[in-house]
Amino acid sequence: MRWTTSKIRQSFLDFFAARGHTIVPSASLIPKGDPTLLFVNAGMVPFKDYFLGIRTPPSPRVVNCQKVLRLSGKHNDLEAVGRDTYHHTFFEMLGNWSFGDYYKEEAIKWHWELITKVWEIDPKLLYATVHEKDKEAEDIWLKMGVLPRDRILPFGDKDNFWEMGPTGPCGPNSEISIDRGAAACSSEKNHPGQKCFVNVDGCERFIELGNLVFIQYNRDESGALTPLPKKHVDTGTGLERTAAALQSLETGKILGDYDIDLFQTIIKKIERVVKEVGNGHSYGENSDSDVSYRAIADHSRAISFLIAEGITPGNTDREYVLRRLIRRAARHGRYLGIHRPFLATAHAGVVEAMGDAYPELKGAARKTAEIITQEESRFGETLDRGLELIDTELARIKKSGGHTLSGEVAFRLYDTYGFPLDLTEDVLRNHAIEVDKAGFDRLMNEQKERGRAARKDDSAAPEISLGTGTASRFVGHRSYEGESEVLASGAGKPGAQVAIVVAETPFYPEGGGQVGDRGVIETASGAILEVSDTRKAEGSILHLGRILRGEPGDFAKGARVKLRVDRIRRDSTMLNHSATHILHYALREILGNSVHQAGSLVAPERLRFDFAHSGPVKDDALATIEEEINARIRENAEVTTEEMAYNDAIKAGALAFFGDKYGDRVRVVKMGDFSVELCGGTHISRTGDVGFFKLEAESGVAAGVRRIEAVTGQGALETIRRREKILQEIGAQLAARDGAAVERLEKLLAREKELEKKLRAMEQKLAGGAGESASEEQVREVAGVKIVTRKLDGVDPRTMREIADRLRQKHGSAVVALGSDLGEGKVALLVAVTPDLTAKIKAGDIIKNIAPIVGGTGGGRPDLAQAGGRDASKLDEALAKVATLIG
Repeated sequence: MRWTTSKIRQSFLDFFAARGHTIVPSASLIPKGDPTLLFVNAGMVPFKDYFLGIRTPPSPRVVNCQKVLRLSGKHNDLEAVGRDTYHHTFFEMLGNWSFGDYYKEEAIKWHWELITKVWEIDPKLLYATVHEKDKEAEDIWLKMGVLPRDRILPFGDKDNFWEMGPTGPCGPNSEISIDRGAAACSSEKNHPGQKCFVNVDGCERFIELGNLVFIQYNRDESGALTPLPKKHVDTGTGLERTAAALQSLETGKILGDYDIDLFQTIIKKIERVVKEVGNGHSYGENSDSDVSYRAIADHSRAISFLIAEGITPGNTDREYVLRRLIRRAARHGRYLGIHRPFLATAHAGVVEAMGDAYPELKGAARKTAEIITQEESRFGETLDRGLELIDTELARIKKSGGHTLSGEVAFRLYDTYGFPLDLTEDVLRNHAIEVDKAGFDRLMNEQKERGRAARKDDSAAPEISLGTGTASRFVGHRSYEGESEVLASGAGKPGAQVAIVVAETPFYPEGGGQVGDRGVIETASGAILEVSDTRKAEGSILHLGRILRGEPGDFAKGARVKLRVDRIRRDSTMLNHSATHILHYALREILGNSVHQAGSLVAPERLRFDFAHSGPVKDDALATIEEEINARIRENAEVTTEEMAYNDAIKAGALAFFGDKYGDRVRVVKMGDFSVELCGGTHISRTGDVGFFKLEAESGVAAGVRRIEAVTGQGALETIRRREKILQEIGAQLAARDGAAVERLEKLLAREKELEKKLRAMEQKLAGGAGESASEEQVREVAGVKIVTRKLDGVDPRTMREIADRLRQKHGSAVVALGSDLGEGKVALLVAVTPDLTAKIKAGDIIKNIAPIVGGTGGGRPDLAQAGGRDASKLDEALAKVATLIG
């Protein structure tokens, strides 16, 4: 194939590079310094600061291919993905940019040249649109003489005016569209009541090949447009739709986005799994299956890129979006007959199709596959049960003639089975069933309120007005005291916290994992505020605390104050913060460069560091990491800081810490020749100041995320002394010391193991007798099913399982129910069902019905379920209940 997706991508970059544009790599999917967006949802997002004049572009002319993700907020295509051939969550946006350099004429002429000369699309197939009031753009098209007047189409603001948001840079746009022929679209299906044409939503016949935005205005809060001093060009060309158009022309077939070479590489990987499980259709054979193929292929791209960016499945923000995608894709796998983890195979197709263009995919391939499989396996345990619940509810709704799934059931699917609401809605959409969203939202809000109530602080938060004139400057990198003027202050109810903002402060506000400083603020009149926390808010630094002496009015705006940081606490925090940088270095050095930070806590008494890594870190690796850190501490390397341009810092190899947001100028912390980080926190002068690093624990906090907890300096010394004391106490109990104590303990443990073995043998002997004593079994038959019940005395749950196994073997086909009086009123119940009966009789269903009789709860698999209870007097009643549940 001549025009593969890769060749189209490269031809676009090469075309504009030959015309003076600097090729820049795609920015991260995670917007830098923009808390309003979860993901980059348009090609212009990484360049927004250049349009606003906040940062300086690397060149006045730039060209790139930007990774884009649309599945949250205003731009959310998730529900449509798979149901048609052109919607995506993840896609690539080709773009060329002019920051105050060339303008409309060059942008229009160059795109026409690219489309008709390089890509060789027949001009007879093309249309151009302009804003109805943009006579300049219209005149350029007419002057070029490449299109007849009736194919240069004017449209209003809805279709041909672009804006960043309600306010900010904006301007008219001109688009180039291709007519793919009548066979490309069915107007009855995609846009009933409208003829196929340019700018008709849902029309697959006329598709956009280039959107040229001319940013020439700034819109203020009143809606008024003011001309910008510099005019810019922002263009966007969707790579996938362009590939579909070019490959359609090349093959003579009408292709959708999912028919292009890139997606077919991924889909063929999915087809291979479908064939392995022995059922299901290939892509193109069945319309319902095709929806699932497209959804999985799309979601696999988004999943692969998100994990390569360091995102792991979780329950908040970006992490939850990733979890939703994996779960939606896994559910579509069930529709293709796949009942095992398979998304790692689809991910391999993504790497094969896109790894050359995005090397980060190859670098993270193994880790990504592990994280996907872990999450998919975890959800697979509840997916089938959730789908069973939906099937049951669907049957009930249809029988009653209803059209709505209750909010209670939707919430149960979310809370118990891990079904995001949109996944439940997607499953129901094919059955024309809606979800009672109001009921779901009510239950969700009630749950959130319960959580908030549990966390609620009795003290009232201070009320403070922040805005123009309250910006603070941190001056405490090397100082602990200072004088300044109060810019704003506020207080809650009497006795509650007070908040103060000053012009300059040595107090470090919580950020980058480092906790906020504590200390005191004092006025000339002797009023004292004890600062318990320091935080950032709207460009200000808030000092939160309680007044020890004086009144809130003593700290009113304009008051001069002295500020003193708790030096001992700050110094301890600095040790841990610098140690965190050394730890980050050591992890990458020992475990590999795929390790990167995923969160941290830097407090005076300890440090916590979360990092992306698949699987537990082995003990020998942890020992090596600890040794490397302490070696760097003993090296006593100099710690230096320097301010420089963000781009220069990244080029110099600086690593950005998780969660930090960076401006055009950044602070770079360098330790010797081994660590360079972007960091605004406080640090020591030399690594030797840390003294000693002691690793306390390593654990998992989420799929693909590990956590290390450690102490340094005096804290490390106290930890070792505490452990020595514990060892001394153990030695005293064993009447031995050091090596002799270990030997003595090993003998005691061996003796305990031997006694447990003898006890176990006696229990098994008892189990054998109880299971084979027909005179003590209660056997009856109900509806052709043999029911065996047995009451035991003092038999533990493990032994009960062995008894149940013997009884199942003995009777061949039966439902076995056992109850054991464990003493002190405690009860154990067990239900076992032979394999031939589990299709119609579920052990878990029986146990859920009889456990409440003895005051307990339980559950389990269709063939085996267990429960506990607190009322042994009702044991006979519970066992008798079993027979009434059969039939």
